[in-house]
Order: sequence, then structure tokens, then C-alpha cells
Amino acid sequence: MPLWRDRRVWRWALAALLLAALALVMFRRPLADLLWPETRIQQLLDQGNAALRAGRLSVADGSGARERFEAALALDGDRLQARAGLAATGRAALGQARAALAAGRYAQVRSALALARALQVPRADADRIDAALRQREAAHAGLDQLLQRAAQARREGRLDGAPDAALPLYRQVLEFAPERTEALEGREDALSELLQRAQAALARGDVAAAAALVDSARDYDPGHVDLPAAQAALNRRLEALQRDADAALRRQRLDAAARALATLRAAVPDAAGARDSAERVAAAYAAQATRAAADFRFGEAERALQKGQALAPDSRALADARQALLRAQQRQATLHSPLSPAARARRLQAVLSELQAAEARGDWLTPPGSSAYDALQAAQVLAPRDARVRNAEQRVLAALRRCFDDELRGNRVLAASACYDAWRALAPGGNGVAAARRRLAQRWLAVGDERLSAGDAAFAREALRHARAIDPGTPELAAFARRLRSLSPGR
Repeated sequence: MPLWRDRRVWRWALAALLLAALALVMFRRPLADLLWPETRIQQLLDQGNAALRAGRLSVADGSGARERFEAALALDGDRLQARAGLAATGRAALGQARAALAAGRYAQVRSALALARALQVPRADADRIDAALRQREAAHAGLDQLLQRAAQARREGRLDGAPDAALPLYRQVLEFAPERTEALEGREDALSELLQRAQAALARGDVAAAAALVDSARDYDPGHVDLPAAQAALNRRLEALQRDADAALRRQRLDAAARALATLRAAVPDAAGARDSAERVAAAYAAQATRAAADFRFGEAERALQKGQALAPDSRALADARQALLRAQQRQATLHSPLSPAARARRLQAVLSELQAAEARGDWLTPPGSSAYDALQAAQVLAPRDARVRNAEQRVLAALRRCFDDELRGNRVLAASACYDAWRALAPGGNGVAAARRRLAQRWLAVGDERLSAGDAAFAREALRHARAIDPGTPELAAFARRLRSLSPGR
């Protein structure tokens, strides 16, 4: 008989099934604990309740009641005990806020309220405590007294500039009670008076004072109704100053241009276009100083340099003019030194030897006193008609022109600039100098534009400075300056 027809087999199978069912019923809890992290969840709940009883509602290291209950909820999103624990933590936070309010610990009130709101306590309960906190702070600050002091300061015309002036006092009131109508209206009136003073300052030509007053008004209330009109009037005056400076520069009235720029930059130090104009005026002062130095008018040259320095301390054109002044002073000293024909001949031979050594080193313009330029100038003073001196001059100029062309072809603008400086210093009005000046400035702008496209705004600014110092009349300067400002507006 087949095994499956044996009744004893069926009886044993039925008994086994009954035993398995009984085991599932009896051991369902341990099996569930084995399959789910019940022990860990319960541990977190116990720790959360302990922290709640101890008043440790939220702790940065994760041991607070909030953190423990949230961890339990993360393991089992349906665990009611965890949700109940978080709700209890929120209520406890409200209780702590009330206790801190009664004790006058306002910072603790804010902290407890923030926790209660984060745990989604009833909004009305939190708002009542928040309102009570504001009232307590207002009473503590003596807002009524502050308002009286602000009104008195406004009547006395003390609107800003000191802690006890009207606007700072109104700001203090509004920090505690943003809804105080008296403070809002008082600030509105005080700002209107402040902007009227700005208009009056513009009328008397004190642009810097007007700009400071407009900036102050914007700081207190960017949306004040009178601010747009005051700002527009200030902008018109700033634009007029820029136009005045540019017009004076075109007419070579450098002092007038410098005054207009000084007024403009005193009002708005980073005004668009002001730096460009200052560089151009400084370059014009440098040219004036160079001409004066060539005629041995050293006092006039020094004054021009000082005026340019006040506008653009880092101007390369001014540095070149300073070198020209030093060389002119050296030439004058050489002219006035009494030498016998024999001594002059010996000195000339020594200078020509120094010149050849400087040529071999490639020291065309620097260091001062040991350069080929300085040696050639000394030789020209000693014997301007000597054939050796004239030959040396042509030789040095040819070498400098080759140096300039080679370096420019290789886009080595710094080296090309050094060669150009020496060439220009030796033959300021010589053939090709003007064209070289324009080519060099344009190449600086081209290299600067390439680096600007690669994100190197610092090099682009330096390239603009070099190009402007070399040739302020380069047509591409204005467009490149605008592009630089648009891509690097903070500078």
C-alpha cells in the first residue's frame, strides 16, 4: 500500500501541523523581534522619555528627547509612542518658554519657542507666548521713553550721526516693536527731512555730503517715498561731474579736471568711469612733467607729478615721468661739472665702455644709473657731436626696435613694454614711436580680453591699466573697460 494512503502517516502530519501552529501563536513576539529591530526602537523610546523627564528637550549631541523620538520614528514610521513623545516634547518646550518668560530670560524664551514651533505645537499657543515676549521686551526697553527722546531729537534737528539722534532711536524702537505707528511715522518724517538736506547739499555743491545723506536714508528705509527723487538728483550731479572732468581733460585744463574728479570720487569712490578718467588725467600730468623736466624746469615737473599722484598713485605713466625727471637732473649736474678736455675725453671713453657693457647685459632702461639709456645720455652730454656717440645712439635705438617687435610678436607684453619704454625715452619723437605706442596698448587690451574670457579679471584689470598708461587715446579702451566692469562689477 502506498505511503500516502497510510492513516498513521496522515495522523503524524496533522500532529506536526498543529504543533507548528501552536509554536507560531506562542512565540510570535520573539519571532517578530527577530525580524524587526523592536529592541532598538524601545531603547530609543525609553531614552527619549528619560530625557523628557529630565527637561533635556533638544541637545546638539543627539541625546535630547526630540532627537531620540525622531530616531525611533525613523526606524518605524507608524510607531505611535514616538509620535506621542514628540508631541509631549513640544508641549514641554512651551512650558519651558513660559517659565523663562516669567523669569525674564528672553533668549531662552526664543530658543524654546523655536523648538516648540519646529515640533508643530498649536500655533495659537506659540503666538500668545511670542506676543507676551514682545510686550515684556518693549516694557523692558522703555519704548515710550525712546519715542519721546527720538521726537525731541528730531525737533532739535539731530536726525542722524549719533546714537541719541532721531533715526537711530526710531530704529531701536522698531527692532522691539515693528508695529509701533509712532515710530514708523516718526522715521518717515525724519527721513524726509534728511533727504531735504541732501537736496540742499546738492544745491550748494557739496556732493559728498549729499551722497552720504542719501546712503544713510537708504540704510534706514530703502523704500522711502522720497528716496528715488533724491537718488535721481544725485545721479544727475555725478554724471555732470564726469562730463566736466572729461571736457576739461580734452581742453588740457588738467587742474579743473582733477577738481571735478576729486569731487566725484569723494562722493562715490567706486563711481563708474571715475577711475578711467583719473588714469587719463594722471597720464596727462605725467606728460606735462616730462616736458618740464626736459627743459630743466624741475619745480614745475615735481608739482605736476604730485598732482597726478593724488589722482592715480599706481600710474605707470607717472612712474616713467619720475624716471625722466631723475635723468634730467643727472644731465644738468653733468653739464655743470667743470672738466678739462683731457678729463672729458677720459670720461667719455669710460661712459662708452659702460654703454657697451649695458648693451651686452640687455639693460636698456634699468637699473637707473647703470642702464644703456643712462650711459648714452651721459655720453651725449659730454660729446653730443662725437661720431662714436651718434653711432651708439643709432645702435641702441635699432636694438630696442628689434626687441620691441620680437617681444610683441610673441605676445610677451611686459617685455615689449620694457623695450618700448627705453626706445621712447631715447627718441621721444622718433620715427615709429607713436605707432609702436598704439600697437603696444592694443596688444595689452587683446591679451587682457583673452584672459578675461578665461575668467582672469585681475589680469584684465592690470592690462587695462597698462594700456591706458601707454596710450590713453587708444580707441578700444572704452569698450574694454565697459566689458570688464560688466563681468567684474564689484571692482
